[in-house]
Amino acid sequence: MQLPDEAIAYNYQHLLTPALDDWTPAAELRQQHFLSPGKVRDLTPRVLQVRSQVATERELKLVPQELQPLDGGFIDLPQKLLDQHKKQGDASTLGRVLKLAERMREQVDRFVVLGIGGSYMGAKALFESLKSSYHNDLPAKDRSGTPRIYFEGNNADNDSLHELFEMLSITCVEPDQRDERWGVTVISKSGGTLETAAAYRAIRKEMAEFYGPHATQLKDLVVPITGATGSLRNLCKADGFADENVLTIPDDVGGRYSVFTPVGLLPAAVMGLDVRALLLGALAMTKQFLEERFDNNPVLQYAAINYLMNTECQKPIRVLSVWSKKLESLGLWYDQLLAESLGKQGLGPTPITAVQTRDLHSRGQQHQEGARDKVINNVVVKSWTNPPIAISMTERNEDDLNQYNRKNLPDIMHAALAGTNKAYNDVSRPTADIVLPSITEHTIGQLMQMLMLATVVEGRLMGVNPYGQPGVEAYKRNMKEILKKTT
Repeated sequence: MQLPDEAIAYNYQHLLTPALDDWTPAAELRQQHFLSPGKVRDLTPRVLQVRSQVATERELKLVPQELQPLDGGFIDLPQKLLDQHKKQGDASTLGRVLKLAERMREQVDRFVVLGIGGSYMGAKALFESLKSSYHNDLPAKDRSGTPRIYFEGNNADNDSLHELFEMLSITCVEPDQRDERWGVTVISKSGGTLETAAAYRAIRKEMAEFYGPHATQLKDLVVPITGATGSLRNLCKADGFADENVLTIPDDVGGRYSVFTPVGLLPAAVMGLDVRALLLGALAMTKQFLEERFDNNPVLQYAAINYLMNTECQKPIRVLSVWSKKLESLGLWYDQLLAESLGKQGLGPTPITAVQTRDLHSRGQQHQEGARDKVINNVVVKSWTNPPIAISMTERNEDDLNQYNRKNLPDIMHAALAGTNKAYNDVSRPTADIVLPSITEHTIGQLMQMLMLATVVEGRLMGVNPYGQPGVEAYKRNMKEILKKTT
């Protein structure tokens, strides 16, 4: 288990209704829009029962029809990967990921991640939260030799892909020079996702033109990540990829739960992140989920509170308000996780990501005085990675900042958070805080596992299967039929 100063926490007490001493209009609003502590107490036995159900589901060998699909393999995956690596070393899944990532770092200066949805959003969240915001602009020596990272294949956007190729053609001229070589990972469990498949076909053509149609780099600098079967797996075999150069997504892990499979770990390792710390953070959260009582269990607390805010307080809009711009892509990853998992049978909260303090100047007005249909979960960072930037005294004080002498940007952020929570509380707008000690591989591993586990628990509370995405498949079928008819 992690040390207390490494653990993340969920503080929800200020969205609970206080004891009603005297009636006032404000007290009446709080009774209507905040959550009764009794409701939380009443739900707790059911939440613990659901935890037992989820724990049992992950051990099932034969899955009953009513639970299908059941993609709960992500729960035990961090432990399995770490144990396997300890026993098998380079032959393990994690060992192969690290070895292939090392090859990419040694041989290329640009690395393209092709994937859509869960096949890229977790990796992008890791990149933006844990690497420099200006990573791709830094010289190689200041990137510790790690490649620049680009994300494509997540849209059918002709101009975006064309501009990637244009950038590569301008900056990469000599394939014999490491600083001008580029590599790719293509990620698709089935291989049938049209946007990614089309981008990969175009990328293969560009690589053949740059390296030569029979160059070894066409296999050495491409890492496919796919299911055990499917069209991408078949294409890899037809192209002559060695088995050890193709990474496998486990059958029992769905795309939006796949960040701790090679889908997220390979790009993370190429970026130079500590993937073991990521897995250890996720493992610590899983242990806390399975072993700790409700009052020390952020997974159960988050699932229960947000479920009740939706069903009892009529708050169907769920805002993940991240108090660091580096966490925006993590919020977008959670948007997909929540929407695809729980948006079924006419049910499910609608997720929104807000970045603070930026969005206080856009959505803040609506959150303060708009429709009372939201619960806001702040993601708060206690300690920043870099030294605080201070507000210093100057002779010119037309900006009136001398009054804040010796304050710094973290002070401003803290004051903005406290001021915003107070403003919302004063008008009975419920908020809660997910508190990260800092932004590290270990804490991000905890947070992502917490949100995945809480989504599963909430789905079971709702009576909705948190796995599978039948609604997404409808658009795919229609798109392919329309394309066939118009050719």
